[in-house]
Amino acid sequence: MIPDLTELFEKTQRSVTHLVLRDTYGTSGIGYRAWRDGVPIEEIRRYDHLLPWVEMVRGHVKRGVSFRRARVVSEPLSDYMRYEHAITPAANLRAGEQVRWLPRTQAYDLALPGCDFWQFDDELVCFVFQSGDGEPTGFTLIDDNPALSELCSTAFDAVWRRARDHGFYTPDLGSA
Repeated sequence: MIPDLTELFEKTQRSVTHLVLRDTYGTSGIGYRAWRDGVPIEEIRRYDHLLPWVEMVRGHVKRGVSFRRARVVSEPLSDYMRYEHAITPAANLRAGEQVRWLPRTQAYDLALPGCDFWQFDDELVCFVFQSGDGEPTGFTLIDDNPALSELCSTAFDAVWRRARDHGFYTPDLGSA
């Protein structure tokens, strides 16, 4: 299980970055299940499960913390990433996050950590681990390793520079 991000966000003064490297995550979430079952995104965006995230992030953005999320994805997008792309305006962008997308074919020459991470004020890093089917299996918090913090900052920045802003990213959806 990932640590309580609420506490980590509250301690953050300047920035939160999140590097997403997987094509699928746990598929038991209410929004994803509804979308997979054919519920339109317009209806899902009104679900109560999105509101706590939107309100929490929005509050931190208002106090001056920037939130940036970069997703490195395979194309055509997996079903899960198609859902993420569809829900991003109602969840992440609405909260005040900046979101960019980078096709994996454009990231092959970047040195990236082996798993997703959150980074807080370019220092504290929370590595997040998932099982093969995307369910959370654990995390590691690192706050005393400047070289590792620099690796994560550099990796995130490299992806961010190449990635396209959500509003300008048109994903390859394949035949889906």
